[in-house]
Amino acid sequence: MAQQVRGVVARGKGEPVSVETILVPDPGPGEAVVKVQACGVCHTDLHYREGGINDEFPFLLGHEAAGVVESVGAGVTEVAPGDFVILNWRAVCGQCRACRRGRPWYCFDTHNAKQRMTLADGTELTPALGIGAFAEKTLVAAGQCTKVDPAASPAAAGLLGCGVMAGLGAAINTGGVGRGDSVAVIGCGGVGGAALMGAHLAGAARIIAVDVDDRKLETARRLGATHTVNSRAADPVAAIRELTGGHGADVVIEAVGRPETYQQAFYARDLAGTVVLVGVPTPEMQLELPLLDVFGRGGALKSSWYGDCLPSRDFPMLIDLYLQGRLDLDAFVTGTTGLDGVEEAFARMHGGDVLRTVVVL
Repeated sequence: MAQQVRGVVARGKGEPVSVETILVPDPGPGEAVVKVQACGVCHTDLHYREGGINDEFPFLLGHEAAGVVESVGAGVTEVAPGDFVILNWRAVCGQCRACRRGRPWYCFDTHNAKQRMTLADGTELTPALGIGAFAEKTLVAAGQCTKVDPAASPAAAGLLGCGVMAGLGAAINTGGVGRGDSVAVIGCGGVGGAALMGAHLAGAARIIAVDVDDRKLETARRLGATHTVNSRAADPVAAIRELTGGHGADVVIEAVGRPETYQQAFYARDLAGTVVLVGVPTPEMQLELPLLDVFGRGGALKSSWYGDCLPSRDFPMLIDLYLQGRLDLDAFVTGTTGLDGVEEAFARMHGGDVLRTVVVL
């Protein structure tokens, strides 16, 4: 029998969200119902509300979450009721050409729950990134649940479900940052901040944070930056080169998603260096670079989707590091709220001192 719970719904483009009664069906084959304990307020949720993802309103927002499995459907073996899990939006299929080649983080056929959650009147909801976790309970594919140590704080652990994992993975998985490397991160919000922390965790010797907001740069130092550059006051390419002996950084991570900042990243890297794009561009953006420069500078130009993570591999490892005191996930939690505070949290996103507001249930 379907359960009635409260959830945050975006009914139309640009309209304020509302807390409404939603119906969560019993889990079918391969599905799980999760009692949500915490969910970060991510820019992606705001993009959904603004119609920037698609127009499949109404949306059940929220996706960066942790909670406890309440029930599972037939055939589920990955998790069981009572397991503490982090939700992920890329449940790998295990059968596509990427999975068969041993590269499941590139899975081309990720899946979500087959059933739909609905409003009380039966209107089907589109869950944000196939999760919909601004709710007391949510229905997901069991593969979207990754079991981790329950000693972790749900507010901190849930952030691995999206933004923090994207940044950490951009540095460690996609960028391959290693001991002694020089790294520059352009854009120091939640994702860029996590990239700084990932570079520090990987042993980078010089970590340069670039942003236009001094408050974000101050936070960047706490997250692992050894140097900061305010790109309103200085040319970031020249500054990064000066801080790396005139050569440029070994790895430059672009966490803004704009052509201008990507060009800065391209020219701020060393010869044969790596550029990682983790910032999300909009559909109309175009990039123009001299092809001779692309050829002559060598190296690698990569994009990082969800930090090229494999949740079953990365989430438990990162939670272990968190519990050992080696990965300060708590540093990203700059405030908490309830389900009725999501709209206010969207407004606070533009503050330079906000990394993540977390909805705690």
